Amino acid sequence: MKKIAILASANMMPSALTQRDDSHERDEQMKKLLPAFLSQNMHLDIISWKLAANQAKHYDAMLPLFVWDYFEGNDIKFIKEMERVDKITNLYNSIDVIKWNSKKSYLQELEKRGAPVIETIYVDFVSQTNIAKAFEALSTDRLVIKPLIGAGAWRQALYKKGDKLPSRKLLPPGPAMIQSFLSSVRDEGEYSLLFFGGRYSHALIKKPKTGDYRIQSLYGGTEETYHPNQTEIDVAQKILNTLPFEPLYARVDLLRGNDGQLRLIELEMIEPYLYLAHSPGQKENNLGAQKLAFELKKKLIQKH
Repeated sequence: MKKIAILASANMMPSALTQRDDSHERDEQMKKLLPAFLSQNMHLDIISWKLAANQAKHYDAMLPLFVWDYFEGNDIKFIKEMERVDKITNLYNSIDVIKWNSKKSYLQELEKRGAPVIETIYVDFVSQTNIAKAFEALSTDRLVIKPLIGAGAWRQALYKKGDKLPSRKLLPPGPAMIQSFLSSVRDEGEYSLLFFGGRYSHALIKKPKTGDYRIQSLYGGTEETYHPNQTEIDVAQKILNTLPFEPLYARVDLLRGNDGQLRLIELEMIEPYLYLAHSPGQKENNLGAQKLAFELKKKLIQKH
């Protein structure tokens, strides 16, 4: 039987005394992954990413699906740890994908390849001058300011023209990206389409709670199953097709732009939550989990 390790941050370890408020998402996901992987003759463990290189020789593959803290000042250490893992066992997604996807400047590259990306301005640091320029360049009165290395709305701010700049503690600590606030996130929601082995699996819509704009469950966001039409699936598939590699797993997050077209807000290929509850089937019959397990087993067979 193959042994597979799901890498996790300290506060996402099942044994942790202090856990993230959204750690229930880990439990829900594992209930579906465990039987699906077992059906493909693969055993799953959850281990700390900080111990990954030390434990790598005991595993046939490692997936950093619950590393939900690498962006909190741990990015350099995390990348180095994954580089060490990559020299010992199979890492999915690959170290090249992880490095490329860890900085959201990848959106620039995707845009050059023809992907429909939300218009974004990149700055080395957040300042009143940079923000003023962004208001003018984007022709908007509301901005979303995000760290270049970040996830889960960490150190992210919604800023309205004329307001006082948020505290430094609430803003990106370094390089940042600035985007227009799109009202569609409140009116319609953010679409997430999941792909395993380059093939579409399932989708959902994430919506913020009333008065907020953040769609994560940590901030009261909710989600519902969504059945995209072929045109919507094609938008996400074409974005993936621009990549020079095929990730084992990917989550394509889309928002409707002011032009009415779906546009890429993020492409998650390091530690995306997979929202398996929105894939058909429950527990051991969850199709999304089965697809991921099948695609991983196929890659491991190809390695040999």
